Amino acid sequence: MDADEIRSAFLSLMESTGHERIQRSSLVPTDPTTLFTGSGMQALLPHLLGEPDPRGTRLADSQPCFRAQDIGEVGDARHTTFFEMLGNWSLGDYFKQHQIDTFFRFLTDVVGLDPHRLYVTCFIGDSDNNIPRDDEAALIWQTAFASRGIDAGIAAIGSAAAGDARGIVGNERIFFYDSDENWWSRGGNLSSTPVGDPCGPDSEVFYDFGPQHHDPRHGLAHPASDGGRFLEIGNQVFMQYRREEDGTFSPLARRIVDFGGGLERIAAAALGVPDVYAVSVLAPLLRIVEELSDTSYAVDPGPMRVIVDHVRGAYFLAVDGVRPANKERGYVMRRLIRRAITTARTIGLRDEFFAPLVAELGVLYARAYPETVERGDEILGSLLREEKTFRRSLEGGLRALKQFEGGTLTGADIFMLSDTFGFPREITIEESRKLNIDLSQDWELGYRGALRQQRERSRGSSKLGTKNAPQ
Repeated sequence: MDADEIRSAFLSLMESTGHERIQRSSLVPTDPTTLFTGSGMQALLPHLLGEPDPRGTRLADSQPCFRAQDIGEVGDARHTTFFEMLGNWSLGDYFKQHQIDTFFRFLTDVVGLDPHRLYVTCFIGDSDNNIPRDDEAALIWQTAFASRGIDAGIAAIGSAAAGDARGIVGNERIFFYDSDENWWSRGGNLSSTPVGDPCGPDSEVFYDFGPQHHDPRHGLAHPASDGGRFLEIGNQVFMQYRREEDGTFSPLARRIVDFGGGLERIAAAALGVPDVYAVSVLAPLLRIVEELSDTSYAVDPGPMRVIVDHVRGAYFLAVDGVRPANKERGYVMRRLIRRAITTARTIGLRDEFFAPLVAELGVLYARAYPETVERGDEILGSLLREEKTFRRSLEGGLRALKQFEGGTLTGADIFMLSDTFGFPREITIEESRKLNIDLSQDWELGYRGALRQQRERSRGSSKLGTKNAPQ
């Protein structure tokens, strides 16, 4: 199954099991404390915290997500800034048995994954807080595997580091990890769970691409390892506790299921390929870049991943009304566009390339997200204007940066490149590393000082204040 088929099949299965299919949320959230929608449950948080949802107690969707913090990680086979999260929720309705059985059936019977390649994790418990091991979830998983003739052994691992040292023994397939791996709260782990909040154990599902994909530099292979053999494709959060004012945890009267599964990751597992860029919503973009650059993805995949990810991310930000700017969301969008352009030069792609990629994105997502077609001309115009603007100053900026080769960049220098040539400071830093240009130890302090001086000059000469100052 390709990504479109997996998305459609998931939503159909959810509707057949009584879920209300809800509209996706904008990538621009109403929550003023965060820039982007970065998870499927983000818009549902008030209902997870106890507010009734008029749409019902069983909900499902496919939610576009964007994580700006992953920009620097893009280039490997797994990271993307933009992705889709398949999600379903039970707000005081079903719990672990129904959720685990349904997701297992979806992966094996609908998507067609080999159950022998699935491994799962559960919460090991916390005696200090009187929270027992999640044997309930583990036994449900063990029964599910047994229904396919698989004897699934259970292992108590603890920390990910302990797993790196221990690895997998015998027929182990169900692994207990500590709260850093298998506990959900808004605070991140068990000890930092906010008072009054619902929280609980989670159970993650991993696909095994085989031992040939493990990097031994990460120790021995196990599901929570970063070694590359295992890829997380879904996480089921079981909110069954509430943190009290005295720090203890009490059972939650209204238990909640929050499931999220990465569409691109499930699609990669369906292909049996440990590269999310090989799936149907990204591979066509790679082929366009290959043709335009006359470079093979197999030979130099990293830059092509950056290009297609950043164009796709900027595209969906534009769909939801973000425009390139010098601050906040617009700054992130501008950074994506300009980083894609500078990266393209490393594979010989110096001509404009946004137009064919944007056109292909419109084709790829027209059915799932018709708003991409409705706003197509506006989206294209916004991205092309930014591409043309940056290209006009790019050559001059690179020539100016090259003059520092063999020397050291100060914060004032980095600000100059931003102010004069439109280089986001992150791009200046990345390009300087390629040219073996050192950065002064106090460059951030110098950058902030130069920015402050520029703002003071602006206030002294214009009523516009800092509106157009770079960030």
